[in-house]
Amino acid sequence: MVTIPITTRGAEKLKAELHRLKTVDRPGVINAISEARAQGDLSENAEYDAAKDRQGFIEGRIQEIESKLSAAQIIDPSAVDAGGKVVFGATVELEDEASGDSVTYQIVGEDEADLKLGLINIGSPIARALIGKEEGDTAEVQAPGGIKRYEIMAVSYR
Repeated sequence: MVTIPITTRGAEKLKAELHRLKTVDRPGVINAISEARAQGDLSENAEYDAAKDRQGFIEGRIQEIESKLSAAQIIDPSAVDAGGKVVFGATVELEDEASGDSVTYQIVGEDEADLKLGLINIGSPIARALIGKEEGDTAEVQAPGGIKRYEIMAVSYR
């Protein structure tokens, strides 16, 4: 069985979404289907069709989240001690060698990635270039505009 790495924060977000889907969204859509059925002819009932579509989406998402959580390898970044190496869950401060711009990223699982929050997917080109490197190393990333070089300024586990 293939395991999917996920941080504790990401696992909690998925569990919260699953709880909401099961306790709020699922009962709500069942109620909407019941109300639409009460209106009579289902063949021309747009509310019924929309509610059934929504129910299909909710049930599919519940299955997807349950599958991901069952295959998840939950990693607490603050408990990781990789000796200063960039690993899953690490927070990395980088400096673009060309522009001198500084950015900070945390390497997370696919479902947690959000570039606006500085969370990058473990499978992204920049994360793959950083894995295994240490503070002071240079990582080369193949970007759409060509190769970008980043110097690793700091690595932390939080």
